[in-house]
Amino acid sequence: MADYTQMWQDLGLDLKSHDALLAVLGKAYADIFLTQKNRPEGMKYFDFVMSEVHGLRIKEIVDAKAQGKLVVGSYCVFVPEELVLAVDGVAVGLCAGAEFGFEAAEALLPRNTCSLIKSMFGFKLGKVCPYLESCNIVVGENTCDGKKKAYEIFAPLVQDFYVMDMPQVKSEMGKKLLKEEYRKFIAKLEKESGKKITPASLKKAIETVNAKRKAMIRLNALRAADPAPISGLDALLINQVFFHDDPARFTESVNKICDELEVRVKNHTGVAPKGTTRLVISGCPMAVPNWKVPLLIETSNAVIVGEESCVGERGTRWLTDEKGTTVDKLLDAIVDRYFNVDCAIFTPNPSRVDHVKEMAKKLHANGVIHYSLQFCQPYIMESAPVEKELEKSHIPTLRLETDYSQEDAGQLKTRIEAFVERLKKR
Repeated sequence: MADYTQMWQDLGLDLKSHDALLAVLGKAYADIFLTQKNRPEGMKYFDFVMSEVHGLRIKEIVDAKAQGKLVVGSYCVFVPEELVLAVDGVAVGLCAGAEFGFEAAEALLPRNTCSLIKSMFGFKLGKVCPYLESCNIVVGENTCDGKKKAYEIFAPLVQDFYVMDMPQVKSEMGKKLLKEEYRKFIAKLEKESGKKITPASLKKAIETVNAKRKAMIRLNALRAADPAPISGLDALLINQVFFHDDPARFTESVNKICDELEVRVKNHTGVAPKGTTRLVISGCPMAVPNWKVPLLIETSNAVIVGEESCVGERGTRWLTDEKGTTVDKLLDAIVDRYFNVDCAIFTPNPSRVDHVKEMAKKLHANGVIHYSLQFCQPYIMESAPVEKELEKSHIPTLRLETDYSQEDAGQLKTRIEAFVERLKKR
């Protein structure tokens, strides 16, 4: 990696803490990903992305900002990338998946706050996230109660923090609320960028994001093969890079690896032997570098073949209709698309369990692991009903509740191994 010290310093990072974070991240990545056997050649691109995750991509963002482009960071898949691209902006995901700066975060937050929120604060207070420090606007969304109250505390820490309200019920009124919030977000983007969203710019942006999603849909479909042509860890990594990389380059790279995977499927080449226990993981999102549970699963004689998660199929499975000829019609299509996302904040939320069942069937999964972060009330509350419905449909399910630490790794591995053994005996 080139020397980006001056750029990091200009962004106001704490260089000592940032260097320590990169050292830990680099070692963890090498130990977890680079030791896998029979990885697709196309993963070398994503290895490069991770080696430059705080380097080259940040330089591209900083250069874009210097050219007058608006850089917009967000913490949720409900913030439409299409609208940011329509003002010729740059959209980046900001969720953090590491137990970093929690002591400082807990000076502002209750200790019994989920790791995702505490990590968001830790990365900001510790001055170690160049994505966050590169943004003109940071967008929060009122999804769960934890986030919406945490944003009140977080807002003063950020130069321009914008909060988007979210419906909690899938009703016509809920859809109207979402459209109104997206209208207000458009006004904010146009004001800050000095650019007007036009039918042409919005249609182009929709096509760009749809292309990313189509590539991911293609990748997910290939994972139905047995033997699995790609590991769950590598597929998760691709889903994580989805939120950071240049859209066109990302789409090209995913389609390239899909070309390779198609050959692997044809030749019956996999990352694990045919007949290896196949699992879908469902629940909370897993942001970089939250690889703990997938690693435990895939070192327990199992392979992950799908992620029912915001960092997974829940975030990429739906496309936006491109046929509208006015901004309003295209905005309706965007609202329709995002209103499909079955996050656990919605009540009731029956479509989520339907999608888990659908994934288990199409991916030929032997079982489902439901993953919840401690103190994430929406997903923890849904976990028991989801398990009950899946078991009723003869889909064995294991519920796990954890955080970003490694303290429970041994206990989790024992439970996962026992679950895999149970599936083998069916």
